[in-house]
Amino acid sequence: MDAPADFHVHLYFDPDEVDLARSVAGEVAERFGASVGHFHTRPVGPHPRGSVQLTVAPGRFGEVAGWLPLHRRGLTVFAHPSTGNDRADHTDHVIWFGPSEPLATAMFD
Repeated sequence: MDAPADFHVHLYFDPDEVDLARSVAGEVAERFGASVGHFHTRPVGPHPRGSVQLTVAPGRFGEVAGWLPLHRRGLTVFAHPSTGNDRADHTDHVIWFGPSEPLATAMFD
């Protein structure tokens, strides 16, 4: 398998945690140069609740993965590489920080 194009780090949050998610996302962007996507306040795609996607360069993902467990401030974090195989990226190539949550993966069939 080739190296991933990038990594996606999804911060999951409930409606009352949007400001917290914005704060954590901002820290990741500032410290590691991640780009911050749209803050979805309800489930979108395979994600079970509100989320925001942070896109991290492959060379920075190790740093992000080392930082997140101590600084996620109680948010659940779902991370995966972008290999071009969406199903595998969301089922086999995953990392969870905090409790894992069921994803709606039928969309990848």
